[in-house]
Amino acid sequence: MSWHRKRRHKADAGTDTRTDTRSGGQQRGQERSGQHAGQRTGQRARRNEKNAVIPYAVFIGMPGSGKTRIGREVANLLGIRFYDSDEEIERIEDMRIAEIFETRGEAEFRAVECDVIAGFVRADRAYRSRSQSSDTSSRTRHSQRPPRIPRSHIHFEGILSLGGGAPMNAQTQENLRHYARMGGQVIYLNAEPEEAIEHATRSGTRPLLKHNPHKVWMDLYDQRHETYAQLATFTLPTHGKTPRQAANTVIDVLDESIIHVSGASPEYDVHIGINTMQHLPDLLGDPSSKDGAVRVALIHTESVQRHSDKARAILRRTGYEVTEIVIPDAEEGKTLRVVSDVWDQLGELGFTRSDAIVGLGGGAATDVAGFIAATWLRGIRYVNCPTSLLAMVDASTGGKTGINTEAGKNLVGSFYTPVGVLADVDTLRTLSPRIFTEGLGEVVKAGFISDQSILRIIEKHADMLRTLDPAHITDEQMNIIIELISRSVRVKERHVSTDLKEKGLREFLNYGHTLGHAIEKMEHFTWRHGEAVAVGMIYAAELAEIHGIVDRDFVDYTRDILESVGLPTTWSTLSEALGPDATDAQMEDFEDRVLEIMHRDKKARGRMLRFVVVDEIGHARRLEDPSEDSVIEALHRLAS
Repeated sequence: MSWHRKRRHKADAGTDTRTDTRSGGQQRGQERSGQHAGQRTGQRARRNEKNAVIPYAVFIGMPGSGKTRIGREVANLLGIRFYDSDEEIERIEDMRIAEIFETRGEAEFRAVECDVIAGFVRADRAYRSRSQSSDTSSRTRHSQRPPRIPRSHIHFEGILSLGGGAPMNAQTQENLRHYARMGGQVIYLNAEPEEAIEHATRSGTRPLLKHNPHKVWMDLYDQRHETYAQLATFTLPTHGKTPRQAANTVIDVLDESIIHVSGASPEYDVHIGINTMQHLPDLLGDPSSKDGAVRVALIHTESVQRHSDKARAILRRTGYEVTEIVIPDAEEGKTLRVVSDVWDQLGELGFTRSDAIVGLGGGAATDVAGFIAATWLRGIRYVNCPTSLLAMVDASTGGKTGINTEAGKNLVGSFYTPVGVLADVDTLRTLSPRIFTEGLGEVVKAGFISDQSILRIIEKHADMLRTLDPAHITDEQMNIIIELISRSVRVKERHVSTDLKEKGLREFLNYGHTLGHAIEKMEHFTWRHGEAVAVGMIYAAELAEIHGIVDRDFVDYTRDILESVGLPTTWSTLSEALGPDATDAQMEDFEDRVLEIMHRDKKARGRMLRFVVVDEIGHARRLEDPSEDSVIEALHRLAS
């Protein structure tokens, strides 16, 4: 995927290879303006003529909102073409828009407009107005619908701006929804009225604004705003932004990697990129509409306050009433006491089902926020904003919510899906090296169970990942990290979309977790989750080797790749308890405690232990009811 292309990824999506992902800065537009232009031209020339081409983004909004100015700016910065639906209509019909209104009426104009727009945004329409001659009317050329084009034959090219009234046509609305389902971005430029009216009336060429333009514009806004907001995949308030600033915000959106998670209600998207928290208003709904949230509880840990400040500003600027609720960090926040305190606060605030929760932080914070959303009034909408690598690649996606008890980790919870996940990779720059590295445990796990390419990327960049200082991530390093995140989330999506409630395929995501959770419990959660999972994967590999499922090389490879990125491969408490100086009684007591915790694992059935193992890289399976001798032997191998 080129750096300016936003594609919606399904389970069978290919490699996400970016050549530029920015961390911000003043030169990003200038750097993009001519970059890779030759490469894009060559790619287009090689495309099969059967491929459908649709725009990267379609701009909608009121007259004067800046659709043409900002759209051209985006196109110029990316070095791609810009199209204006009004200009296309005038070219095809060989008449000015005002003339069409005067001689043929608005209804006839809207019919032509709908057809022209369909030529751009419908992936299953052969017609493309920009490449066709104008010798016949657009409606005649569209009279026959060609066969549906597979999504794999869809390519993105150019930027399109629509006239203000275009989205009010029912067929155009359906066409824009289809376009968004195919991975396109519908950008609603929500302008400040006085600015937009001044811009719209400056040229004097807008037929609908000839008389009493202020009243007409405001009446049109009242009629159109809700439709714009419903159609938009991203709403951009333009007040106070220059065209360049607005364009750079749009480019951030186009840069995102988006993975669609199906199999649950609601289905939702995981956005991975820069400034993804700007999507919060789109996910929560317009607070002034009947379906939008009014009040938002922003649940976060103190360690991510700077990111919470950003989210709060975005929410308040949109008009939400925001209440911040700070919970303890990491596993200390995943308790019934913490949850009960938050329930009390929501009760005092009078939270209703029309309100919403935003969970912001690491995996523990998003787990708790999701559990609170699932249980308050039997479920209110929520959005996850993961700020750690581990939360981005695992915890925030899939709808698992929960808390810990004295008996074990995540034993109380629910399956409750968010309306969206916004992974802003800039938040990774504030992590400590240890917290960044622990996230790699879940990345490696995803590689072992489903995607060998993840392991190849890690092998190639192990030194960089092991020595990385998150505060000084370069653009090139961020590209690699984003690809690892995207691939890991796609692995998660494939498993949860077909098995939301963990009755089958989803269990494989627990590779390394059976012993991993036991380590966390026995170490009183002083181990990070990803660290414990790393040792748990070595244990699972040892157990699989004992049962003849894998050979010794596989076990050694598991240990080597984990060590290469700085993850632990030994458990010191285990080594001491089962070491040469330990008595038989001490060994037996330790073994019994580990077995007792593993028997409480979610995958256990009755008194039967069940483990996830890998029989070859990329393929996981279950190992059910292994002998106690083999389970103990694998523990002793970890100690040696």
